[in-house]
This record gives sequence, structure tokens and C-alpha cells, in this order.
Amino acid sequence: MIRRVLAQSTGRLAVGILSVIVFLAIFGSVIAPYSPLTNSATQLAHISGSHWLGTDYLGRDTLSRILAGSRASVIGAIEVAVIALFVGAIPGVLSVYLGRVFEWVTLRLVDTLISLPFLLVAVAVTALLGNGITQALLVVGVLLAPSFYRVSRAAALSVAHSQYVEAAQISGASTAWIVRRHVWSKVLPPISISMAYTVGAGFVVVSSLSFLGIGVQPPAPTWGGMLSSDLNYLSYQPWAPVAPALLIIATVWACNLLADAIRDVSGEAGRAAANMRPKWRRKLALSQGGG
Repeated sequence: MIRRVLAQSTGRLAVGILSVIVFLAIFGSVIAPYSPLTNSATQLAHISGSHWLGTDYLGRDTLSRILAGSRASVIGAIEVAVIALFVGAIPGVLSVYLGRVFEWVTLRLVDTLISLPFLLVAVAVTALLGNGITQALLVVGVLLAPSFYRVSRAAALSVAHSQYVEAAQISGASTAWIVRRHVWSKVLPPISISMAYTVGAGFVVVSSLSFLGIGVQPPAPTWGGMLSSDLNYLSYQPWAPVAPALLIIATVWACNLLADAIRDVSGEAGRAAANMRPKWRRKLALSQGGG
């Protein structure tokens, strides 16, 4: 699948942008020209050869804070997506095989999570449990889990009553073996699409929380936190919010492009597999409305 994604122009563009963002997340603190926490004598300095993006209201180098803050922003978005994946995908697949009680309970929990507003719940939980990055990411990940639940459940339902799955059940195969051998291959492509979209959505939510001062606490730099502090000094530095805002927009756009590329590749793979069926099977499928 990776090769097919890279064969598309949108896939190459998305991977290129995300590679730059990941590079900044790994090596941003190393290549930063100054310490992101060190105050200089010049506050709200303009763009110059010494400070390529100026300094903030405390005299800290803006470029260094952007580079150092990329790690917290990127890791936070990935952690949110991973939490949502495990909380949503596993119950989504198991709801097809563990009986009506488990199915009903998980469906009602998902409906409840969908109805909850992200930011309000995150603010309420961090107020109760403490304003920490772990609490904030856990709450956001759980609230984004319904998308994975729906996708994995729909994919599992599509193969639950297929002949090869029924044959495996008759032969005495366990539920874990059936899910691992037959269901997972059908669930993986839509989950990959949801994963890319969720990383982008998680990036927006994490940036929004840090903008509000939830999660990563000052003076630790984050892109959302820098947006919040820069807005107070627009009259002195109207260009200050541009760099972190563009990085957030580019990252989310690249995640959406990658999700679209994976979706296109998955559709092409499905059509290619259908075309490889024997002619008499294709005719039979067409006569039955299967395509």
C-alpha cells in the first residue's frame, strides 16, 4: 500500500510535508539557534539576521520556540490518534462477535461520546483531575474514538457472514483467530484512512487546548500556545502568528491529503481484485447485483 500511495502525486506531497514536520519534531530542539526558554534583552524585536522571526514579549527567539514546540504538538496529535484507535477499533470489531449485550452497551457508549463537546469536556476533566498533558490527551483520544468504532464495526460486519468466515467458525476456529486471519485485512484499510484523518483532527484539538492553556503549560513552547501569546501583541508584531498558524494548517492539510490518497488506493485495490475474478464469477455477481 505504501508504494501505491507514493505513486500518487497527492500521496507524495502529503508524505513530503509530513516528513518535514516529523523532522522538526525530532530535531527541532537540536537545530534551534537559541534556547526556547532563554530571555534576551530585546523584547518584541523585529525580524533580523540574529532573530529570523523576531522575539516574543519576553525576548525569547520565536524561531527557536517554533522548532522546539513542534515535538509537543506532533507527539500530542499522534498520542490522541493512538488512544482513539485502541479505544474505538477493538470494541468495534468485537461488537460483531461478542453477542448482543456487548454490542448494545458499546453502541450506547459511542452515542454518548458523540454527543459530548470536545473542548468543554476536556476543560471539565482537566479541572477535576488536574491541568496536565496526560489528562487532556486521554480525554481527547476517548472523545475521538467513535469514528474508529464505526469504521471497524462496518468493516467487520461486511465479512462477518461471508462464506469463508462461516466455514472457519464451523471448523472450530476461535474468534481471535478469525479476527486476526480474516477480519483484520478488511478492517486495516479503512482504519488507516481514519488514522490519518484523526491525526489531523487531533492536531487541531491539541493546538486548541494549548491555545487555551490546557495540557502543556507555559513556558514550554507549543504552536497553539504561541498563537495565544502572539495575539496579545499584534499591534507590535502583526506577522508573529503567521508561522505557527501556517505550520498547523500545513500539517492538517497533509494528513487529509494522505487519508484521501489511502482511500483512493484502497478503492483501486478493491476494483483490481474484482477484475481478477474469473469471468463466470463476475457475470454471476453482476446478475445478482454485486458488481
